[in-house]
Amino acid sequence: MTTVRTATPSTARAINDRLALDLLLERGPLTASELRDLTGLSRPTVADLLERLQRAGLVAVAGESGEQRRGPNARLYALVADRAHLAGLDIRSTGVSLVVADLTGRTLARAEVPALGDGDLVERTVEALRAATREAGAERLHTVAIGAPGLFDPATGVHNNSGALPRWHTELLAALRADPDTVVVVDNEVNLAGIAEHRLGAARDRDTFVLCWLSHGVGAAVVLDGRLRRGANGGTGEIGYLPLHGSGLPDAVTGCSGGGFHTTVSSAAICDLAAAHGLPVPPPGTAPRGEAVVRHAVGSGADAFLDELAQRIAIGAAAVCAVIDPGCVVLGGEIGRAGGDDLARRVEHRIARLVPLVTEVRAGTAGGGAVLAGAVLTAGEGVRRDLFGGV
Repeated sequence: MTTVRTATPSTARAINDRLALDLLLERGPLTASELRDLTGLSRPTVADLLERLQRAGLVAVAGESGEQRRGPNARLYALVADRAHLAGLDIRSTGVSLVVADLTGRTLARAEVPALGDGDLVERTVEALRAATREAGAERLHTVAIGAPGLFDPATGVHNNSGALPRWHTELLAALRADPDTVVVVDNEVNLAGIAEHRLGAARDRDTFVLCWLSHGVGAAVVLDGRLRRGANGGTGEIGYLPLHGSGLPDAVTGCSGGGFHTTVSSAAICDLAAAHGLPVPPPGTAPRGEAVVRHAVGSGADAFLDELAQRIAIGAAAVCAVIDPGCVVLGGEIGRAGGDDLARRVEHRIARLVPLVTEVRAGTAGGGAVLAGAVLTAGEGVRRDLFGGV
């Protein structure tokens, strides 16, 4: 016997309120009439929910619609953007980038904290975050989302430092987690970039795809059926460790060194490949070297170099495609962005020769701030889940 459950009045109200809040977030200020049209709810129901949301401090009148008609113009209702503030951080070996945003995800302040080797990066980052929070006009941050290299246990959030990261990474995470009034969410930086490409970038029309991250290091974000997959250890997409015949074996203790996919398409490997093709290579210590090399190669039509690079990328990408058949691979990171559509086209052609699965390859469009964008999106979802869920 099947039991049919009906929503209680309070549950129905919560569902309707969340629907209206999501529409105001997605579309901006709306009139009550527009909310009725978009939700299919009755006039009294929309009037009631707007009154509730205004009492909760989540919605306020933001002006009038400006329609030319008899009588007063309709009121526009909008989210109260400063109801809560959030931050996103991108932690690299070279330093930290951060932004502070409002409830809608609009950036209010940003800062760059370079790693100068002076030993006080943790303190400078914490102070920069405080200063950005003040600049945004906020007293506190509801949620901070952080993207950083390494494995993060999806259940506990514990960071597994393989030994390849500076000690200050761990110290900074501990310092940011020390504030009991702020929720801190930490994830692998490539996962956050994948979220940005899915929501804002090249994979907006895809529920299943793989982001192949090509930067100083190499990684992947795997999105299946609209969900980012992290795996049992938080290591889904750690393709830098993928063993490749003839490249030696990677060393997990020292961070992929010794062999594997990382040593064929990392920034350093790309610079070595460019030198072998007689292309100009920026001197060591110049950042970002790999991006500069690829950008020059595309601009100068260095076909032989680009073909060999595409073949290297395709070998690792094809291994992923053969296992999960994503149908779409996005080339992200500084190097993927520098290669653009030219490199993507070459990689797609070579994947087609390696696996019998139709796979489209696209250049990432979320930009160099993809990790930060993904962090802000993640923090925003956490804030709204807390605030909207209790309405």
